[in-house]
Formats: sequence, C-alpha cells, structure tokens
Amino acid sequence: MARNYDDLSREQLIALLQARDKRRFGLVWERDKSLIGVDGSLNDDFVALEADLELSVGAGPWHNILIEGDNYDALRALSISHKGRIKCILIDPPYNTGSGDFIYNDRFLDREHRYRHSVWLEFMFQRLQLAKELLTDDGVIFVCIGEEEVHRLACLMDQVFPGQKVGTFVWRTRSGANDSREYFRSIDHEYVLCYARPGFSFGGQAKDASEYTNPDNDPRGPWLNDNLVKAHNRHQRADAFYPVYNPETDVWYAPDPDSVWRFASEKKLKPGQKLRAKPMEQLIREGKVLWPGDTRTVRYNTLEELLAAIDAGTAPRNLRRDIPDLEFWVGKTIGYGKPRYKRHLSEVKRTEKPFSTWIRPSADKEEAPEDVSSLEVGGTNEGTALLKQILGNKNFPYPKPLSLIQGLLAQATGPDDIVLDFFAGSGTTGHAVLALNAEDGGNRRFILVSSTEETVDELDKNVCRDVCQVRLARVISGYDYRTKDKLKHVEGVPGDFIYLRTKRIPRGKVLTRLSHGRIWTALQMLHCKQINPAQPAGGIWEAGSEEDRLIYLPKADAATLSELNGRRLHTAHATIYAWQPELVAQHVSKAVSVRPVPQCLLERFGQKS
Repeated sequence: MARNYDDLSREQLIALLQARDKRRFGLVWERDKSLIGVDGSLNDDFVALEADLELSVGAGPWHNILIEGDNYDALRALSISHKGRIKCILIDPPYNTGSGDFIYNDRFLDREHRYRHSVWLEFMFQRLQLAKELLTDDGVIFVCIGEEEVHRLACLMDQVFPGQKVGTFVWRTRSGANDSREYFRSIDHEYVLCYARPGFSFGGQAKDASEYTNPDNDPRGPWLNDNLVKAHNRHQRADAFYPVYNPETDVWYAPDPDSVWRFASEKKLKPGQKLRAKPMEQLIREGKVLWPGDTRTVRYNTLEELLAAIDAGTAPRNLRRDIPDLEFWVGKTIGYGKPRYKRHLSEVKRTEKPFSTWIRPSADKEEAPEDVSSLEVGGTNEGTALLKQILGNKNFPYPKPLSLIQGLLAQATGPDDIVLDFFAGSGTTGHAVLALNAEDGGNRRFILVSSTEETVDELDKNVCRDVCQVRLARVISGYDYRTKDKLKHVEGVPGDFIYLRTKRIPRGKVLTRLSHGRIWTALQMLHCKQINPAQPAGGIWEAGSEEDRLIYLPKADAATLSELNGRRLHTAHATIYAWQPELVAQHVSKAVSVRPVPQCLLERFGQKS
C-alpha cells in the first residue's frame, strides 16, 4: 500500500520530509488519507435525526434517546443540542485486535493491514474531538480498552484531553484461565481509562460513623479514639521526634523512634514556618490528646540508672540506647503508656471513602479494604449470561457486565445527569442508567448511539435495531427467560426512549430536505429535557413548561399568526422558531425571542446557511 510521490514538487517533498523529521513529545500516527484510506463517515453534509415511532418505547414524551447510525454523524448532530451538557461519556470502542472487531468503511481490518493502528487512532481521534465538546465543566469520560491499544489510546487521550487524566481502572474479565498461543500467558484483565474536567469528583462510599461516640458528653460532638503516630521513623521525620508532656499530671511520654508523632511541635518550628495542622501543644491545651489508661510511671535519678533499666528491659519501651538526648529523661516522671488522638467526627474532611482504581472481581473471596470504596463486578460471562436471558440468544459477543457500567455511573453521576455512549453496542450503558435510576430514584437520562455494524458481507445486519433496541425494550417492559427446570420472569423498570436515525442532507439541499419533524426533534433536544412527537402540519407546535416555552411555527399564515396573537406571549421565557422570523416578531412582545430556522441550526452545526 505504498504511496507514489511523483505528483509532488521538489518543494512539497522537502516540506513533507521536514514535517516528518520534527520531533515532539506525544503520539504520532500516519494521518495521510491516501495511505490509511478515507473514513467514510467524515463528510460536510448536515446531519439530521429522524424519529421512528414504531421502534420507540413509550408514547412520548421521551426522556432517553437511542440513535441508529454512524457515531461520527451522531456526534455532529449532538453538537447542535448538547455542547457542554453531558456529565458522563462511557464508551466501549472496538479493541482493534485484528480478529474481526473493528469495522472500517464497511470492512473488517485484520492483523495484516499495514496501517491498522494508524487507521484506528485516526478513527478514535475524530470522534473524541467531537465528544469532548459535549462534556460539562465537571464532566468525565470512561473508555474501555484491551491490552492491544491501551498504551496508544492513553497517549491519544492525553492529546485530546490534556492535563485531564484521572487514572486507569483495571478489572478482571474472567475467573478461569485461557492461555494464549503466544508466551503461554492468560490475558484475564482489561482497562478503563478515565479523563475528567477540573470540577469532577467521584462519589466514593459513605464511611462508617458508628465507631464515633461521645461517652464524656464532649460539646464538640462524637469522637473516635485514634492513633497519634504515623509510619515514619525518627530519621525520616526528625522534627516529629520529640517528648510529649501532660501538664496536669507532670508526666512525660517518650516518642517512638519507629513511628513518630503525627503533629509538629511548637518548639521545633522554624522562623516563619506555617503549619497545615495544629501543633501538639495546642491539641493538648484543647483536650484533643487522650492520655494513657496505663498510669504507671517511673523516675531515674542518674543516666546510669536509666541505662541499666534499658538494658534490663524495664524502662518504658520507647527509651533506647540509640536515641539522642537520653540525658533529657533523667530526673523526669516518665509514663509507660502511649498518648492517643481524640478525633471528632466534625473534623473529618469527607464523610466518604475514596474510590479505588482497583476493580475487584465479585468472586474474590478476600475482604475489600476498609479505607477505600472498591467496586466489585463480574466478568464478561456475567454480561453474556444476562444478554442471553434478555434476548434468548448470544448474537452479541462479550458485552460488558452490567455491574461494571452501573458501578462506574453510580460513582460518576448525579440523579439528573445525562450519560452518553456512542459505541453503545448491545445497550449495556442504557440498561445501567435505567437500573441505577430504579435503585436510587434518580432521573438520569441516556443518549445511546449504536451502528448497524453492516459490512459488505452482511448488508442486512443491524445491531442497533435487532440487539440494542430489543434489549432496552425488554428491560423496560419486563421479560421471561427459561432455566433448566422452569420459566422465570423479570419485572420491568421505569423508562422510555425515542428511536432516531441519522440522515445526511447535502449542504445545498438543507432548505428542501430538512423536514418539520426533523427540525422539531432538533429544537426539543436543544431546549427540553424530553422529546414530544411531531404534531399535525401547520398550527403552533409547543413543548416545555410555562417558565421555559418552546414554540415552532412550520407556517406563518394568517390563521397561525392570529392564534399566536391570542396567546399574548409577553414573557422572556418563550422562544419561537420560525421560517419567517421578521413577520412573526411583529405579532409578539419584544421580550420574546424569535429565531430563524434553519439558520440557527446550521450555525450551531458549524455551517452557514
């Protein structure tokens, strides 16, 4: 697949060589379209969305959206309505294994394709560039990926989302072993890359506050008997190695040479030094130090007497020959116990445990760590078994387990957020949104994009219609499945969705081919949280609430204008779209916004009318 450069001039050849010789930090891949081929989805046409009510679930209005079509087209259509509105993007793109998983221009790329990795990178780059514009200021994107492309994808994500890397989640895909043909190894894991805008934070998991009590009726509230030392020795943290004094009992406590105090001392502060936490002496004055229940004390009148006790093993355990300033302890009353910290619940910065990047298999018999929120999920066998229950077949291989997707969404989204998956496949993300809403009472909405996945050898294949739509419809309505000995029923969960298809309209034919129904869908996606069906031709089409009214006028004839006059729209919270905006503006208050169609949609799409 070598390129012939005979068509280039000497200057062009020099410029090409200079460009290739430039070294830079980051990922570089072949982007010459004559070498990697042209992505058939890249075009200059306007993309509209057309509803198929027969495949939609629910009578409308619909809160969720399922789009059939190339995801590049769908992302361009969403650029009209959803820029800056998507809280979470979660995608499971083709892993580019070369084993028939990556369809490019209606054909699978195999391992022998010379530019297989470059084609995949360019394919992903074009879509991620569009997707990043859809995220909210605190938005997050998760990308599932396998061993073959994880390192290249991470570099690509660094370029598209510079400085926004959160981390990499690792999850175990299988419980057994499956040695590969190469190197006698079993590949049992996959990755989820996470990138987020600055305002994003995981939800974590609520900490157990049951251990906080208030036996002494402290006015500061419940407290916990906590550790007062940290895991550093006196050589690592010399400034935290100092004696602690109880002024009420005149007893001194020696520091542990292997676990120094967690707080600094006023006596060891350098001039101008600022502390992030209160010093030990202030904590003692505030009653934040718990003195030992062991009231035993000892007093050594000479250094020889102290050394003899150390050698005999009768001295307090922290007094050793190798610690500095042993003379300090001569003549002082020394306690045997160890002071502890009175940690009040009110001073805990967060009531949640942080979210761990290590995703634990649900079959793992080891107990989860107590100090982090660890997601427990099943393997790909869980996803396969669930999809077989719903569909009655295995027509979609290796879907992600519902527990993985639902767990990530639970950590990354709030009850009113929008979730986008533009590699929706079998619809696991939509299923997870519905299940999560049913679990916590949320109102999350999903936008799924699933292609037909047709190829030159399978022209009738339609994964979106025959797998994704069917799965979501059955999850909502409920379904039956048969086990070995009986028929079982799964109750449906609340939900709906409108089924849309991407439609390309040549730039010069937008005025004649952009139907009223397509305009109505686009306008509602832009302004409303739900989509109503198209209305009868003519008249006034309305949606939204009284506080935020959306109106579309397919025609501005005398009857329509007369009806509009009768509405007496005098609110700034109404927006009217019309083909003759100047005429319509004469019949409403100046406070009402009147906008032209299709010009307003073309401008948001990035085109001029």
